[in-house]
Amino acid sequence: MTREPTAPAGDSGRRIGGDVVLETLAALGARAVVGLPGQHALGLFDALRRSELAYLSARVENNAGFMADGLARVTGSVAPLLLSTGPGALTSLAALQEAAASSIPVLAISAQIPVAGLGGGRHGYLHELPQQSDSFRGIVKHVVTVRAMSQIPTALAEAWRTADTAPRGPVLVEVPQDILLAPAQGLVPEVVAVPAVAQAAPLVPLPEVIDLAAAALASAERPVIFAGGGVVRAGAEGALVALAERLDAPVVTTIGGKSAIGWEHPLSARSWIEDIATTEFLEDADVLLIVGSGVGELSSNYHTFAPRGRVVQIEADLGKLGSNHAGIGVHGDARIALTDIDSALSAVGRVSDSARRADAEARVAALLERVLDRVEGQGLEAELGLIRGLREALPATTPVYWDMTILAYWAWSAWDPRGLEFASAQGAGGLGYGFPAALGAAFGREVLAGAGSARSQSPSVLAVSGDGGALYGIAELAVAAQHQLPVVWLIVDDGGYGVLREYMEGAFGAATATELARPDYVALAESFGIPAERTTLDDAPAVVARALAAGGPRVVVLPAVLELFAPTHLDRLTGADS
Repeated sequence: MTREPTAPAGDSGRRIGGDVVLETLAALGARAVVGLPGQHALGLFDALRRSELAYLSARVENNAGFMADGLARVTGSVAPLLLSTGPGALTSLAALQEAAASSIPVLAISAQIPVAGLGGGRHGYLHELPQQSDSFRGIVKHVVTVRAMSQIPTALAEAWRTADTAPRGPVLVEVPQDILLAPAQGLVPEVVAVPAVAQAAPLVPLPEVIDLAAAALASAERPVIFAGGGVVRAGAEGALVALAERLDAPVVTTIGGKSAIGWEHPLSARSWIEDIATTEFLEDADVLLIVGSGVGELSSNYHTFAPRGRVVQIEADLGKLGSNHAGIGVHGDARIALTDIDSALSAVGRVSDSARRADAEARVAALLERVLDRVEGQGLEAELGLIRGLREALPATTPVYWDMTILAYWAWSAWDPRGLEFASAQGAGGLGYGFPAALGAAFGREVLAGAGSARSQSPSVLAVSGDGGALYGIAELAVAAQHQLPVVWLIVDDGGYGVLREYMEGAFGAATATELARPDYVALAESFGIPAERTTLDDAPAVVARALAAGGPRVVVLPAVLELFAPTHLDRLTGADS
């Protein structure tokens, strides 16, 4: 865990606007920050010398945003992201879009040009934009520009509360360069207490709507629960399982909701949501309870899903409530709503029924058999062997961060998360997520464990990328080496953008612009002092497991061309177009 150097003895009384920012973050509960310096942000980074906050230094702002994503997932709290102005801030946008799509609380703090230059005039400052904040408004939940040092504590507290309130997500606070550099003495006292505005209020659903939803579920004969990432983010796994067992309801999960119910639970229909058999299974429910999902493109099997029964949807994001499927909309935190519905069902005497439970478990088993028979009959033994081999070789406690790559697409359906959150970039779908997010997660685990001797005991984190996605994050090998973070990076090298290659060959008969020149990843990693090796499909699981056990940063390169399993929704799309 890296901290900034201790301030020089003659610097002990120095306080500037940057100190006020970091003091406020610490008072809000932050223990670490991610970012990289820039000219207008130097006041922030000077203040790091006087701060107890741990610091993870990125090389590219977009990757810094992904690191903050990983940090937030591990700590369960808001992750501060320090950025400079103009190009630095804008380079973070793709990562913040992923945080928004996956409801990850990232507090981006960007420097700005001096106050005198704000307002859209063309003053010619370095990095100047007429309205930098406008570039963020369609992505983050909240934007504020500080115009006086006294505004910093409240502005950050409000932003922190907004990021941490369901639905969680990224926010932006801009602080001009001259405020960050100005002396704080006599203007703002040391910030030691959290302003009351920072406390996130629970999102409690309306009791009348809870009663309506419970009444619909109480009469259901074939209920099914469709659990999304909102269940995991709300810590509602226990409440979900309790309700499923009361209703004798099978549970299908989205990609982000994979850990909402144990993989081996007899009511778990898992997450084969790109198989038409699962789509039909959901459609067959007489009452479908959707929790923590907007049922977007992936979750709806590319918008081919059309429920025939009644729909009840629990969703914290008001904009997603009823946006794809009409029904009873419960606007609220998933854990609170599920608990309230369970209590309402208990009050009317709805309990588990042995015959209904046996039927539900039999339908789940038949669904999984149908799906696996189809997948296992496609001649994809190498892909199945790799994903299953990795799962068995990895410790259950190893977090995995998946980039947008063919092996990750397999993992969306075939990976048993064993109780850990499934972290991938499917929210916004951009490349480059896996490695920097894993670095942020490893950093966060060390922050939670404490500095120094804890490093040797901190379990390793796994990142999985294709060679195309790896090139987005390759600069962060320097971060892995500098901070000696225990991250193993598995790079599946197929010589190009493998997913796009397969899509184009399927649609057009040939692929264009998908083939890539790339470096010798082993030699490149070793040039940073990071141990690296090549492996084969057969040996990869054992090699990755050995690298994880060794500790520290390591790279494993697997030269292999993998294939996706065949889509099953195309007939529906063809029918819709005819």
